[in-house]
Amino acid sequence: MRDRLGEVLLEAGLVGEDDVQQALARKEATGNPVAQCLLEMEVLSEEDLCGFLTQRYRVPTIDLENVEIDDAAVQLVPVDVARKFRLIPVSVEGRRLTLAMADPGNYAAVDDIKFITGLEVRVAAATDSAISRAIDRHCGEDGESLAEIVKDMADESVEVLEAEEEDDGDAADSAQEAPIVKFVNSLIADAVRKGVSDIHIEPYEKTLRVRFRIDGTLFEVMSPPVKMKSAIISRLKIMSDLDIAERRVAQDGRIKIKVLKRTVDLRVSTLPTLFGEKVVMRILDQSNLNMDLEKFGFGPKALKDFLEAIESPYGMILVTGPTGSGKTTTLYSAMSRLNVPDVNIMTAEDPVEYNLDGINQVLVNEEVGVGFAAALRAFLRQDPDIIMVGEIRDLETGSIATKAALTGHLVLSTLHTNDAPSTIDRLIDMGLERFLVASAVNLVLAQRLVRRICSNCKEEYQPEEALLQQLDIPPEELGNIKLFKGSGCPQCNGTGYSGRVGLYEAMPVTARIRHMILEGSSSDEIRKAAIEEGMLTLRDDAVRKMKSELTTITEVLGETTR
Repeated sequence: MRDRLGEVLLEAGLVGEDDVQQALARKEATGNPVAQCLLEMEVLSEEDLCGFLTQRYRVPTIDLENVEIDDAAVQLVPVDVARKFRLIPVSVEGRRLTLAMADPGNYAAVDDIKFITGLEVRVAAATDSAISRAIDRHCGEDGESLAEIVKDMADESVEVLEAEEEDDGDAADSAQEAPIVKFVNSLIADAVRKGVSDIHIEPYEKTLRVRFRIDGTLFEVMSPPVKMKSAIISRLKIMSDLDIAERRVAQDGRIKIKVLKRTVDLRVSTLPTLFGEKVVMRILDQSNLNMDLEKFGFGPKALKDFLEAIESPYGMILVTGPTGSGKTTTLYSAMSRLNVPDVNIMTAEDPVEYNLDGINQVLVNEEVGVGFAAALRAFLRQDPDIIMVGEIRDLETGSIATKAALTGHLVLSTLHTNDAPSTIDRLIDMGLERFLVASAVNLVLAQRLVRRICSNCKEEYQPEEALLQQLDIPPEELGNIKLFKGSGCPQCNGTGYSGRVGLYEAMPVTARIRHMILEGSSSDEIRKAAIEEGMLTLRDDAVRKMKSELTTITEVLGETTR
């Protein structure tokens, strides 16, 4: 099997034969174009590819981030065609359509666009990611922009009654109106494309607000017509199989929807507020679940200690941190690494966020008597090798988990504590005996997530002296440190950040620390001993990532303390 673009790049010496064959194999598996596969493999950069194609096909380049794209031109080409051929119309002048293409040598695509539009086509080259972002900004799932759908809703002649006045039939009927269905589907698709973790739909007295959480930060994205709030919320409740007639109590549900050729789960929560029900949807996209521990941002010693702990035949490993710090992802990644045919892994979760093949996952449901403690007791009769408990919340769960760790099982779980050493005090305060904690716990991992500096607009800068002083870095080191931040660009929505990286504080329970636990040493004393044995604190790890140009001093100070 050959590929035209692959052969062109091979002939130019930009890639090797093995690279092309590997890209072709990825194309078969994913359906993505060869150029996109080569970029994902990091064999060549987008800029190098775009520059080469510009020279090869003698076409101009176009900066889609700084050029005004005509929505009328965009509407001429169906969005599925634009995504398939990695292109976007930019403008129309008379009978000429200007087209930005990731592969300007794709003459078959140019011919198709000529046939679809009936216009002459002028081709320009642009990077693949810039085209994807432009399509996301200007097109909905079916080629219609979210702004246009909202306008259609505002112009809709159907009268939608307020939630307090409408009966169940009216709510269901209005929720099925075409603009409402189109809006909800496009909103979810837009969120998935942008890597959103949560969608917030919030009703107020005179407005309806929609916010996206991206990289841990909330951004307001739109305000749909307030008269449509009942219909939008009813539509979401219908999709998640909730009771649309019940508006006085909180409800939880799930939506499974196919978006961008992949299936995505949404965890839906409704909450009665003063002016209607607020809806929050957590997006669980398995394709974005990173299972590679080496890419999480662990320091060398922290990774070594963590891997040694999870490869132990028995004992307890605790991952701690606030909600949204990535604890579940770390545990899933650990279990994925341990998931082999001769190992029986069982989990008790509330809720089950991702389905993992080969792992027996149980959904905890306190209402029917299946709590964490009850699930743990049942697990011990199921011949487990590894047990994961979503959270140790009480003495009963902690006691069973500890005894399981002492009787030949590897137990993974989470706690809400500020750092690794204070986890020991938390277990003892819960009522566990010191000798059980000292004997059972192999390692405690505290973690946080900080935002990464956007690589597209990263620039060096000099922060205020007061900020530097808060880091407690010796004056002689300050002169050698270069600090960076993102200036803000369309790629990062003007935030200066793109993606997140983990901070990790791994504390193995060594013989010395075990002895200190038995003696009743304080968490401060245990922390000091762990640091002497080589543990990096969360602040130390954050400063290390700041020096590596991954994050900013603002993120370091905002997420960690001395």
